[in-house]
This record gives sequence, C-alpha cells and structure tokens, in this order.
Amino acid sequence: NIMLAGCANSGRVAESERLFHEIPKKSSVTWSALLSAYCKIGCEYESFRLLYEMQREGYKPSQFTLGSILRLCSINGLLHRAQQLHCYAVKACFDSDVFVVSALIDVYAKCLCIAEAAYLFDSITEGRNHVTWTAMINGYSLNGDSPRAIQCFAAMRAESVDANQYTFPGVLASCGAVSDHDFGRQVHGCILRGGFAANVFVRSALVDMYSKCGDLRSASKTTEETDFDDDPISYNALIHGCVKQGDPTRALSLFKTMHSKGMELDEFTYPSAINSLAVTKDAMNGGSIHALVLKSGFEGHTLVCNALIDMHSKHRNLDGAFKLFDSLVGKDLISWTSLVTGCALNAFHEEALELFCEMRKDGNGTIQPDAITVSSCLSSCAELALLNLGQQVQANYSVKSGLETRLSVNNSLVSLYGHCGASEQARRVFDSMEDKNVVSWTALIMGYAQNGEGWKSLQLYREMTASGVKPDFITFIGLLFACGHAGLVERGRYYFNSMAKDYGITPCSDHYACMVDLLGRSGKLDEAEELIDRMSIEPDAAIWKSLLGACRIHGNVDLAKKAAAKLSALEPRDSVAYVMLANMCVSSGKWQDAALIRSQMKSRGIVKEPGRSWLEVKGTIHTFVSEDRMHPEAEAIFSKVDEMLVRIEGAGYSPDTSFVLHDIDGDDDGKKLDLAHHSEKLAVAFGILRLPPEAPIRVYKNIRVCGDCHSAMKFVSDAYRRHIVLRDSNRFHHFRNGDCSCGDYW
Repeated sequence: NIMLAGCANSGRVAESERLFHEIPKKSSVTWSALLSAYCKIGCEYESFRLLYEMQREGYKPSQFTLGSILRLCSINGLLHRAQQLHCYAVKACFDSDVFVVSALIDVYAKCLCIAEAAYLFDSITEGRNHVTWTAMINGYSLNGDSPRAIQCFAAMRAESVDANQYTFPGVLASCGAVSDHDFGRQVHGCILRGGFAANVFVRSALVDMYSKCGDLRSASKTTEETDFDDDPISYNALIHGCVKQGDPTRALSLFKTMHSKGMELDEFTYPSAINSLAVTKDAMNGGSIHALVLKSGFEGHTLVCNALIDMHSKHRNLDGAFKLFDSLVGKDLISWTSLVTGCALNAFHEEALELFCEMRKDGNGTIQPDAITVSSCLSSCAELALLNLGQQVQANYSVKSGLETRLSVNNSLVSLYGHCGASEQARRVFDSMEDKNVVSWTALIMGYAQNGEGWKSLQLYREMTASGVKPDFITFIGLLFACGHAGLVERGRYYFNSMAKDYGITPCSDHYACMVDLLGRSGKLDEAEELIDRMSIEPDAAIWKSLLGACRIHGNVDLAKKAAAKLSALEPRDSVAYVMLANMCVSSGKWQDAALIRSQMKSRGIVKEPGRSWLEVKGTIHTFVSEDRMHPEAEAIFSKVDEMLVRIEGAGYSPDTSFVLHDIDGDDDGKKLDLAHHSEKLAVAFGILRLPPEAPIRVYKNIRVCGDCHSAMKFVSDAYRRHIVLRDSNRFHHFRNGDCSCGDYW
C-alpha cells in the first residue's frame, strides 16, 4: 500500500495499476490509492468505475477517497457527480467531516452554486481550518461576490486562522475587483508577515490588485522587492495594469523587456501589448507584433486574435481585421464585438449592422450581445438614420436583455433619437437614466442643436454645469453648432472664449469651423475671415467649407472664390468647392462662369455626388433622385406630386426658379417642372401615400435642401396636416402647420 501510494502521488499511473493488481489482499487504502492516481490525472471514467467496483467488492470509501474524487469533480466541473457524492457523504455520516465538507464547498463554488457552498460552510460550527476558509473565500471571488470574499477573509483572520499561498490570490482578486485599496494593503501586510511575498502566484495577485486599484507605483514596488526578472506572470499582471490605467507606453516598454530577456510570451502577454498599440495607434509596431504572434504560433488563440482584430480596426485596417475574423475558428462575443465596433468606428455602418445580424445567427443565437455591441449597433443606426431598426435593437437586445440601465447603451439611445429627428424621445431616455456622464449631456445637447432647438441646448448646458458635470470639447462643438443655427452670435462668442478660460480646453479645427459658420451665417464674413487668419492651427477643409457656405448664403462671390481655392488645394478630388461656386454663379445669373467651372470639374475627372433622398416604410428604405421614374410606384408618386403642387399653389406657394441650377431655355414652365421633381418632393409624396396620417414623414437627404423645396415643405405640412422631418447634410428641419423649426435661419 505504501509503494502504491508513492507511485500514485508521483503520477506513475501504470506502475500503480500493476501494483494494485499484484496486491493479494486489498484494503480500502489500496483502492483509495489507485483512485487518487486516476483523479490526479483527471481520468473521470476510470475514477468513477473504480469507485463503483470498490463498493461492489464491499469496501467503504473513506473521507480521503471522497476528497480525492470531489477534487476531480471540482476541476472538471462535474456538478451532478458531486451532488451524488454529497448524497453518499450524508448517508455515510461524512457530512460533518471538515475534509469532505471543504471539498464539497470547493466543488459547489467552482460550479457556480455559491448558495450551496455558503450553506455547507455555515453548517460547520467548529473545526474550520485554512482549507475550508480558503475554499469559501475563493468561491465568493470566483462567483463575483467580492465584498463577501473580503468579509470572509476578515472573519478568518478574526478566528486566528492563518492564510496561505492559496488563500491570498482569491482575496486580492476581490480587492482589485471592487478597488478596495486599503484592505488590499492590509492583506499585503499579512503576506509579508507570513513570508509569502516571494510566491509567484501571490506576487502576481498583488501586482494585479494594485494595478486595478490604480496604484501602479505600489505594483512596481512589489516587483522590485522580489526576484522579478524571471517571473512572466507578474510581468503580465503589471503590463495589463499599465494598459488599464492608461499608460500604454510603459506597458510596451515592459513587453519589450520581456522579449529582450527571452522570457516566455503567452496568450495573456500578447493581448495587453496589442491593446497598448491599439491605444497609441502605432500601426508600424502593430505590424511587428502581429508578425511576432505569427512566428510564435499564437494567432489561433481567441484572446490574441480578438486583440489583433481590435488593433487593426483602430488602425483603420479593416481588411486585416476581417481576414483575422474569418480565420478564427472559435469566435466568441468579444470577436464579434471587436469587429462590429471597428466597423462603426471607421464609418462602415452598414457592415456593422450586417455583422450584428450574423452574430445573432451564429451558434443558433447562443452568443448574446453585451452593452458594447448594442451601443455600437445603435450608433450605426444613428449615423444611417435607421430609427425603426434602432428601436428594434432597443426592444430586443436592450430591454429584454436587461441592458436598459447600462450607461453606454442609454447614451447611444439618446444619440440615436437625436440623429433621427426625435428629440422628444431622446429627452425621455435621458430623463429615465439613473446615471449620467458628460457623454449623456453632450448627446442631448447635440440632439437639440441638430433639430433646431438651440435654446434647449443652452438651457441643458446650464443644467449640466449646475449639476457639477464638466463639459468636454465635444460639448462645446454642440453649443457652438446650436448658436450658429439659431443666430446667437454673442452667446457663441461667450462659449468659444469660455472653453479655454474656464475649462482649459484648447479650440480645435471643429470649434473654429463652428465659429466661422456662426459668424458667416449672421453676415459677419469679414470677422469670420479674420478669425481664420489669426488661428493658432492651420485651417482645414471643414473651416473653408464653412466659410464657403456662408458666402453662398450672402452672395459674396469674391470671398467664395478664395475659400474654394483653399478648399480645392486641401481636397483636390472633392466636388464641394466646384459645386458651391458654380451654384453661386447660377444664382447671380452668371451661367457662363458656372459652365466653365463645371467644365473644369469634368476635365479633372471630378464627379459631383448626386442629390438623393430616402425614407423608411415598413422596414424598407426607398431612395429617390431628381426626376426618378425607376421606382415601382413612380406613376402614383408623380401623380401625388402634381396634386401636392396644385394644393400648395392654391395656398400661396410660388416656385422660386432662382434655385434651378441648369440653363433651361424657354419660359419658366420648364424651370418649374425641374423644381417640382426634386428628390425630397418625390420622397415626401411617397410618404403621404404610404405612411399613416398620424406618423411623421422622415426624409433624409445627403446634400443641403434647396430653398424652393424648403418653402414647399412648409406649405405641404399645412395643406396635408403632416409632420415632415427633413434631415439634410447640415441639420434637421421639422415642418408643422406651415412653419419650420429653423425659423428660416438655415
């Protein structure tokens, strides 16, 4: 029996089996020794077969036999088997044995049955040892109940039970999970007094705890106090901590140190280093680390591949991200989320939504989206103005999955409704939120600004600052946009100056573009030009587009030519400068100049983006262009347009032929016909035909709405008693009862 136990403990199963069969007179010790050998190497079938044979031969398993096989159940997650053994322990009166109960606590905790584990722990009235306490502490930690794990450790110390190297990692992980830095330091004191600081698992747990608590200094000091050079686990913990605490430079430095020392880089080392490169957007070193991953054979590991997908997405290399994703065999939620988020980040919104739908089908719906996935999906719906799809995502994956309380999801919902012209619904979501951050407030400020409710943006900003939330640079973009579209020049100046003076935010090109737009719309073109001249940064295309747009409003052709020249130099393939300048020439009757500009466009191979309008009806997107007769219901649509024009002309509408951009010979009839069939008029006519009378007609256009269509929509909204929501490239226009939310200041 002693020889058999020795072979079993050293893992020599074959010799254990030979000795077992050679022993002429077996005892329960003999059977338990061989069973222990099977359990040590994880042989489930052989272990339970031997247990049944042992009982059939009339030998009663001891508490040590049960302990061995329960440990196997714990490692392999065999809950049902453990429950059977628990029943046997009760029948055999082992349910009060500390050794057996400790093993049962461990298996229940690791099978995520923490209530059963706690019941057993509480049933031990006396004789709890460090094994029992350790099983319970690690059980709470594993099941995410960090506060109870900490309380359990404190109770253990109060009963003067000493912890060991198996106890400390569990309680330290719990301290890190809830950022309980003070208690973690006390545990560190226990470790030092107990002489466990040199243990690699304890040390790595300490580094991880300090890192998660934001104390990188103590994490580094912990490694310096011990022999850190050959400890990849502690290195991994410190690198991960640096990434989490926003210090990617140091994380990469530690990674390079590991690599230069020839230390083992594993599936836990690479993701943290890759995440650091994703944050720093270092594409060159990103390619190098990808090559290193390939060389070391870790590309097939899901954790590593997920990190690479995320990195390439953030480096705007979606082709590389898709190749990695397609090659990955075991895709999990993070794999899908990384690519969905990457597509949304790179403005590939249709692809993001297609991936989201594919994810739901993958594995027969076993992969459930989390808050990050849903937020990215809602953001893509917002950018594509797919309100109905966004509401379906909200209903199916936010409300039903219990994600409606998650801050990121609610922020995306506020943004969705704001982007789709439903500011009232955006406000309802905002008011229902228990927690709000600067993103929440900014999303609604932007939503009001885009929907022509600038005064609400300013009021909300006052509420935001009164609540103690500090604005960020995006908040001020929303405020300046609101002021620009409401003609609030002095308020705009105040906010622009307040950025640096009150909050230390240096204006970027977006802020300057908003200020140029604000000044230009109000007719202060000279002041707008002066602002550009004294900018601390080089003006970009957005700034010159803002000035060019202001010149178009006020007919300043000379300044427009200057702005167009600057814009063309920055973006020579962009048609905006040519088109806007040509349209200004047309408006002032300079047809030859307009023709010359269009000829230049043609000779340089620059193509104007055609104006398109679209709306969603019963889940289908219907797109229209000017004079579009390709729609299946074109006859009914054109008939409805004719009817609309008759009704609104009777109410006082007169076509403004100055917005005809082609030199049409003959009288005004040809020009009026050209205006009548603009894409937005066709879309609204189709909406009247197919949408219920109480439903808003939501039309989206890729370029700025023309002045004649803007005037016509006001009459149509009054004549048909419809709420028409028209979003062009600049903003939303809400037409109700003959009025527009922009107040004709657009």
